[in-house]
Amino acid sequence: MTGSTTSDNDFALAIHGGAGTILRSKMTPEREAAYHAGLRRALDAGRTVLADGGAALDAVSAAVMALEDEPLFNAGRGAVYTSAGKQEMDAAVMDGRDRSAGAVAGICGPRNPVLAARAVMEHSGHVILIGESAMEFCRKQGLAFEEPSYFFTEQRWNALQETLAMRNSGADDQDESRKHGTVGAVARDRHGNLAAATSTGGMTAKAPGRVGDSPVIGAGTWADNETCAISATGHGEIFIRYAAAHEIASRMRYAGQSLEKASHAVVIDMLAPAGGSGGIVAVDHAGNVSLPFNCSGMYRGMVKGDGRLLTAIYDEPLVDFGRI
Repeated sequence: MTGSTTSDNDFALAIHGGAGTILRSKMTPEREAAYHAGLRRALDAGRTVLADGGAALDAVSAAVMALEDEPLFNAGRGAVYTSAGKQEMDAAVMDGRDRSAGAVAGICGPRNPVLAARAVMEHSGHVILIGESAMEFCRKQGLAFEEPSYFFTEQRWNALQETLAMRNSGADDQDESRKHGTVGAVARDRHGNLAAATSTGGMTAKAPGRVGDSPVIGAGTWADNETCAISATGHGEIFIRYAAAHEIASRMRYAGQSLEKASHAVVIDMLAPAGGSGGIVAVDHAGNVSLPFNCSGMYRGMVKGDGRLLTAIYDEPLVDFGRI
């Protein structure tokens, strides 16, 4: 889906709450409404920043924080568990003005991992910090921390037990919602600047120490004013191997492809045949939006200067819920 071109003084924001949605057969009306509400809150958090003339970087940070605070999504408070029963979160941010970037991997403690990634970008000379060293850096930066109980959700714990039981029995797990899940946002502000942010708990029952595409600049996160901003969600190993986000930007820069053509070619024609189940949200320098995915669904939404909050879950048109 592509949005209309944004005027020079307008803005655009797109978000995702992860690809690999709950199976339609298991989705209740109440739960579906809760997902739409969570997406709308995140859209409104980012929209408020952009409508006030704020920076794209601040908008994507605000939107992702809202998604991290919502236990329904696999990031922050709703992060999944490793096979060892621990939570290890990854996040990244990127500023399209100068390709500044920051990321963290394998952390649990900072309330909002996206702010940890931003702190790395703004207050260190590095791009990625991991594990306990990243945690210590976050403490020194004065970021808000939470106890492990804050991040616990019965849904994620039960998903771990079910996944481990299926592994032990040799059964094939067909539930995409356990295989991958991420949150992310991309934006173009009224000054024409782009930014992207991505945050995730990873894959249910992943190996301890596993890092996916979310904190890998050029794979799951990318922003460059000359081309586009991208946040990905899906099978991280494949997205890394194909440098998915950078591949889309390269097709735009060197082949002159539109955002829609480049993103569709990568997500549908390149990643899907390679086993890269998932999708992306993307915005280009003109404010066009693209939201392709190659699996059963992707929690997603967008908003532009008219304030209409559009969201969807499955292979369906975006639903207009109006303004909050």
